[in-house]
Formats: sequence, structure tokens, C-alpha cells
Amino acid sequence: MKYGVVVFPGSNCDHDAITATSVYAGAETVEIWHKDTSIPEGIDCIIIPGGFSFGDYLRSGAIARVSPIMKEVIKFANNGGHVLGICNGFQILTEAGLLPGTLQRNESIHFICKDVHLKTINNSSAFTTKLKNDTVIKIPIAHQEGNFFAEPETISELEDNNRVIFRYCDENGNVSKEANPNGSINNIAGIINEKGNVLGMMPHPERYCDPILGCADGLAVFESLNTNLSK
Repeated sequence: MKYGVVVFPGSNCDHDAITATSVYAGAETVEIWHKDTSIPEGIDCIIIPGGFSFGDYLRSGAIARVSPIMKEVIKFANNGGHVLGICNGFQILTEAGLLPGTLQRNESIHFICKDVHLKTINNSSAFTTKLKNDTVIKIPIAHQEGNFFAEPETISELEDNNRVIFRYCDENGNVSKEANPNGSINNIAGIINEKGNVLGMMPHPERYCDPILGCADGLAVFESLNTNLSK
């Protein structure tokens, strides 16, 4: 199993992703610079990490979307390669058209950094087979523009085709407005594309892979990918 982690100016979770995949998930992981014009051979999954690519100028992810490597990431995804966008990475994937919708300002207008709970909605994706449906996991968030929005017909398509992977919930699995940290429609925290090979999620699974932190729930995402994509 081999991961490639894309690094943009302003990425700040790239090394978290590298550590999560290489140290805790036990996979081979390489960095991919945003100006690269090819993807290294043998990559099974590309991670677009969190941070503030290009300082989040214009819109979050809008400048990163036109970096040279993104042309190759789009080709990789369109050819069936797996891509995981986390936080700013989710924003970049929506800007690149690999996922629908957009990430707006949090309903509170404030930057939010805290642990949240996620309910597993679809465990049939390559990213979630190590979780059971309705399993509640604890994962950190750190964002100001994590409020997922899409037009009603897009939301209906996501819901009807089981493309919502995670929802914000409380520790008991109750999906409610009170458990929604940013105002996302239907408490959506993560979605996949039509083929199921691209996942975008605002919470940071890579930050909760080490038991010494008191929680390693995020490791299930990478263990799922290892199981499903290992050659």
C-alpha cells in the first residue's frame, strides 16, 4: 500500500498525514509537491491534507485547485484512483470539481477547533470498511469554512445514493442541530463521489491515530484503505 501526500504552500497537516499512514497504518508514504507534473509510480491513494493552502486567499482551495499537480490528481481520480481530501483538502476537491457542493463559512462565523463525534453512515466505501454502520467515532475539527452546502437536488442525490459517509452527531449517535458544529446541511461531515473513490471530509482522522493522544479512532479510515487497496 502506497500513499502520496500532496503539499501546497500553507499545508500544515501534511506531516500528520504522513505519520498517520506510514507510522500508524504501516504503509509506504511519499510527499508530492504541488508543482510536480506527475504522480509517482505505484500510488494507491492520494491525500490532499488540511491547512491553509496559499493562505486561503480568494476562497479556500481556489488557488490550490490550479496548481500543476491537480491536473494529475483529477486524472488519477477519473481513472479510478482513490483520493482522500481532509479539511482544506475537501475544499480543494470541491473547487476542482471532484466533489459537489462547497464549504461555506461556519454558521457561527468563528474558527472552530475541538473534538466532534461522527456517525458512520456508509461503511461500504473503501474508506470505511473497518467501521460498522452507525458506529460513532471521535475526530478533531479545525476550520472556519466547513459548512457544507449544495443545492437541494444535489443533496437529494447524495442522500439517495448513499454518498454521505459521515454525519456530525453527539457521543450517543444522535444527529441533531446541537451536534452540528458548523451548520452543514443534514449534519454532513463527509461525502464520496459517484464512483466511490474520492472522499472529502472536514474532520481530521490523521490527528487521532496515536493512542497516546487518548483516541485513535481516525486510524480506521487508513486501515480500511490499506485493506481494500493493498495489492
